[in-house]
Amino acid sequence: MTNKKIPEESTYKCGFVALLGRPNVGKSSIINTLLKEKVAAVSSKPQTTRNAIRCILTTEKEQIIFVDTPGIHKPKNVLGDFMLNEANKALSQVDLVCFVVEAGDHSLGEKEEIIINILSNANIPIILVVNKIDKFSGDEVFWKTVELYETMISPVAVVPISAKKGTNMDVFIETLSGLLPMQPPVYPADMLMDSTERFLTAEVIREKILNFTDQEVPHGIAVIVDEFKSPEEYPELKICEIRATIIVDRDGQKGIIIGKGGSKLKMIGTAARKDLEHKFGYKVYLQLWVKVKPGWRKSQEELRRLGYSF
Repeated sequence: MTNKKIPEESTYKCGFVALLGRPNVGKSSIINTLLKEKVAAVSSKPQTTRNAIRCILTTEKEQIIFVDTPGIHKPKNVLGDFMLNEANKALSQVDLVCFVVEAGDHSLGEKEEIIINILSNANIPIILVVNKIDKFSGDEVFWKTVELYETMISPVAVVPISAKKGTNMDVFIETLSGLLPMQPPVYPADMLMDSTERFLTAEVIREKILNFTDQEVPHGIAVIVDEFKSPEEYPELKICEIRATIIVDRDGQKGIIIGKGGSKLKMIGTAARKDLEHKFGYKVYLQLWVKVKPGWRKSQEELRRLGYSF
């Protein structure tokens, strides 16, 4: 990674920007496209993001700290309460909020109403970001989507984008920068994410589980990194040694994740290891176990043990 130089000028912009939206609307994809590297977990299944994650875009003119929040939905258990609380908490710590919606939205569902209610209590500028414009030709669908939301949230700006195609991402950055305060950067110029290596490891493994398993499995899993020994911390090691446990709700889910003869778990582990080697820059030895903990999502005590702080 090359070091970037940040000019020490009074015109430098820096601030925190929350991305808010229903599950699967493309918030994590927006961040990954902007940073030109996969720093946030992405899956076709909803509720991929559980914690508010800080990802950092640094240029010569600005540093934008994106807070990628969990997709908003009505909580069904303690884990759901935690995710909604994470999104609410993020809004109290940012300079701007981007309400990410999808081109083609033609009515407000329960999730959108929850978000609009949250935004009505937030005294910060709102940008309406209409993602996935690549799905439609012409502007008619875009403007109908804008009409649907504009009167509800009174945005200071509206930006049409396609995270998948990279369309209008420069306009998006320019819009954000124009609304951020003038102040020096918060993070070093070459830092992409404000998270520990253990957290990143758990997120990568969880993403691979989401990608390789059926609909019934994803929301019943958590990942605990039991051991993380990198060559940086342990110079005697030539590779990074990682041991992690996948927590599931039921025995049936355990069987799905392990697969016939351990085939599915091997696929998950291989894909995760390749991603981690790319992220960390050294070889990784990854061991995975699967453990059943019935009802872990309904227990605040169990969630605390798994690293979710309330």
